[in-house]
Amino acid sequence: MENRISKLFFLGSGVLAASVPVAAQICRGDLTGNNRMNIIFIMSDDHSYQTVGAYGQALNKTPNIDRIGNEGVVFERGYVANSISGPSRACMLTGKHSHKNGFINNSTVFDGSQQTFPKLLQKVGYKTAIVGKWHLVSQPTGFDYWNILTGQGDYYNPNFIDNGVRKQYKGYATDITTDLAMQWLDKNKDNGQPFCLLVHHKAPHRTWMPDAKDLGAYDNVTFPLPENFYDDYKGRQAAEAAEMRIDRDMDMGYDLKMYTDDGDINYERPDLHNYAHSLYRSRMDSTQQAAWDAYYNPIIEKFKKAKLSGKALAEWKYQRYMRDYCSVINSVDRNIGRLLKYLEDNKLLDNTLIVYTSDQGFYMGEHGWFDKRFMYEESFRTPILARLPKGAKHVRDRHLVQNIDFAPTFLELAGAKVPEDIQGESLLPILKGDNVKDWRNSLYYHFYEYPGEHNTARHYGVFDGRYKLMHFYKGADQWEFYDLKNDPKEMHNLYGDPKYKKEIDAAMAELKRLQVYYDDPLTD
Repeated sequence: MENRISKLFFLGSGVLAASVPVAAQICRGDLTGNNRMNIIFIMSDDHSYQTVGAYGQALNKTPNIDRIGNEGVVFERGYVANSISGPSRACMLTGKHSHKNGFINNSTVFDGSQQTFPKLLQKVGYKTAIVGKWHLVSQPTGFDYWNILTGQGDYYNPNFIDNGVRKQYKGYATDITTDLAMQWLDKNKDNGQPFCLLVHHKAPHRTWMPDAKDLGAYDNVTFPLPENFYDDYKGRQAAEAAEMRIDRDMDMGYDLKMYTDDGDINYERPDLHNYAHSLYRSRMDSTQQAAWDAYYNPIIEKFKKAKLSGKALAEWKYQRYMRDYCSVINSVDRNIGRLLKYLEDNKLLDNTLIVYTSDQGFYMGEHGWFDKRFMYEESFRTPILARLPKGAKHVRDRHLVQNIDFAPTFLELAGAKVPEDIQGESLLPILKGDNVKDWRNSLYYHFYEYPGEHNTARHYGVFDGRYKLMHFYKGADQWEFYDLKNDPKEMHNLYGDPKYKKEIDAAMAELKRLQVYYDDPLTD
């Protein structure tokens, strides 16, 4: 594989050394017993980099997530290979693009018999576990313990499947997931084996239901309207056709909790009315319901009296969306704080790699949107923060990294051989703080879910850190090209502009090279 040399690096003596001795050096010993580095991989669902304090947007506060980056590395150019939940998780597990791991969209089933990094870690003596969201349809394989949310999962009193046994837990999903993680750590932290624990939160996935203690946390904040909130999508056929506009496609009842039975509110999605009833009524116990109603009922009544329309309604919906979304983030950050404290208290912090990420980015009103799927920046880009003991500290890294890179990183850290068919690159040299010269110059992306929810056309593309070339080929038929230095909001499609012919030709050549390199057949 090209760039596989990045899994080799120079030691201080100038001698080229394989990854195993270096990994051992990081871990203060050889690669046996308790000297091997533990791994905790925390992934949220739909957490935008715009709502992580470490990325400087200041939309909200995330001190515990920020701590991971402050004591390690904040990857400023972290991206996904396919911006949708299940496929992104499959890329993470396998270190391969969607067309190689077979899970191209959420209507497919993950083939659990294939090679994954947890299975490879087990072979070199690691104890492995996953708690929280799975969303890959088939049962988890390669884990000594798994306790996963059913389907998308519910925020309140969720159902889990504990190693095949269905259970309901009372409480809030983010708290429960963290509790399960710490319970597993209690049982395994002293057993003489290094461990790899995946902690996967449902939050902040749609419909952004805050924990009762976080209701109203951002009600005194007026979020700035993105400058392209009223995007007219000129010259962008697929963007115009997408059904993820806050003003038109975000439902008053299902999404924004303006749920009533009296018919006084117009719902964009009446078909979701019964489902909203399940979410906001039947799943909660009486105490949870009382807290919920005490918060939302006054907002519902005030909204009815306001009789908003046009831009006033669109901007009201945006503020409600942002307040709920950021309130849900509070639970994620608070529970990461709980987990970090547990690691400190149990003397695990200095022998554990901690990674925080999301399964993809999310739109916070940019282009007037919510959701993800597109290769446009807010969806394509994802937060990635990592803390390696005795590694780099408070580094803001600019390498182009992707979620297929997690698998080889964990394998190299564990001293396991990285199979040649893994398509990602190990981030370990970056985490160590080495001067990494041999690195990829571009990223490949491919989104497949069309037809599907939000009507996002299939597309593939290439990005080199400045120029982005995309081809929409099903659901739309159009090429798009952007210069992010001069157009960071991706508002002006430059494809066909003679001033950019050289850059477009170069991007086209790189796209074709990556399609050959990653062996993407581009089938419909």
